[in-house]
Amino acid sequence: MPDETDAPDQSSSALVHYAVSDAVATITLDSPANRNALSRQLVTELFGHLERAGADDDVRAVLVESSGKVFCSGADLSEATTEGMEVGARRIVDLQRLIVTLDKPVVTKNLGAVRAGGIGIVAAADIAVSADDATFALTEVKLGLAAAIISLTVHQRMHPRAAALTTLGGEVFTGVEAAAYGLVTKAVPADRLDDEVAAICASLATGAAQGLRESKRILNRDLVARIDALGDEMATTSARLFASDEAREAMTAFLSRGR
Repeated sequence: MPDETDAPDQSSSALVHYAVSDAVATITLDSPANRNALSRQLVTELFGHLERAGADDDVRAVLVESSGKVFCSGADLSEATTEGMEVGARRIVDLQRLIVTLDKPVVTKNLGAVRAGGIGIVAAADIAVSADDATFALTEVKLGLAAAIISLTVHQRMHPRAAALTTLGGEVFTGVEAAAYGLVTKAVPADRLDDEVAAICASLATGAAQGLRESKRILNRDLVARIDALGDEMATTSARLFASDEAREAMTAFLSRGR
């Protein structure tokens, strides 16, 4: 049961909530108005809660989930078309690095849709569990963009042929396919998802803090090096593409159709 000091964060203006129970910090994306898009506010709150979990000696594992079926729809195109992505792209690189380098294992649970930048969060996590019929798509190519900043983690996790198919095609693929491609750890029937994730988190919570920390550093050494080597270049590429006339026209048309 949650300690009194770890009661869920339920601020009416918050887009991300935080609670701790049985040594597991649960971080819940809750921005249904834009399908949990990576707005400045959502990314800032998610960043803060991850850091909070990392600093809590009573937390052994972190679970990132969503309050609804959409896990994350990717970049906030409304902000991108009005404010550009110079700062936002760098911040999403930093978010992926934080997940990868956090001293606690990070688990994602996905019941429904994950798109574009949201796939970067899934790829950065140590363990990702999806419903069989959840849907994924690297839709950037359809908008004149490229999966640049999330390639840092996505292309490290996915098999190269699968990465080419999904990145260049931009088409929807299922949780079962995501598992076969190496993007997620496993896919299970939707009615088993909660129990599967609970069992994984409970197992992780039995780990000693030092063992979890040092094991994760060994596992993610190459991924951290990739982010540090290519992060600035990919952030610059992403910002350039978002600012292009072709992408701005495509994004504006997309927003006018509704999500």
